[in-house]
Amino acid sequence: MILILWLAAVASVQLLSLSALAAVVPLCAAVAGVIAPVRLLRLLRRVRVLLVAIAILFAWFTPGEALFHDWPRLGPTREGLALAVLHAARLIAVVCAVAVLLERLSLQRLVGGLHAISRPLRLIGVSPERLALRLLLVLRYVEASPQGHGKPRWRDWLLAESEEEEKGVEEVVVLQRERLGVLDALIALGLFGALLWWSLA
Repeated sequence: MILILWLAAVASVQLLSLSALAAVVPLCAAVAGVIAPVRLLRLLRRVRVLLVAIAILFAWFTPGEALFHDWPRLGPTREGLALAVLHAARLIAVVCAVAVLLERLSLQRLVGGLHAISRPLRLIGVSPERLALRLLLVLRYVEASPQGHGKPRWRDWLLAESEEEEKGVEEVVVLQRERLGVLDALIALGLFGALLWWSLA
């Protein structure tokens, strides 16, 4: 149930206007700052390059009225700057939601809930087991530092993997299965049906 509500909230953020996000993002940041301050700061540091890329791509490469009339070709556009702020605000709101979710749900329950929700995807050939296990592996690598302390670097993960391969270490991954009840399914259908209607309205 928690994961269903979280997914609906994250999806609804993508439909909010810039004026609505101006009130929602500070609220999300305040809640995440109280519940998961350390995790929030760590996640924001990891997406800072993506935020810079969003700012550059939208502000400088979106056609529109030049923000600085003296340098129309070098400066950003007003429309692009508005789009950059919009998408950056959406990303920050999602990062805050991820920080709260990871703080309140154990990794096993989170992946198990995703496995339960993604079971209908089996009808189109998507394996929910593979999807859940890949998410579990990604989250475990993201959350843990290979060296156990300090700031993790990509070379540390490669070094840790090569050392495990040389030692022949095999790790058993346990997937905790969660049951999706009838009430959960009805709530999920209702929420995402409402989101679909909102997006098309």
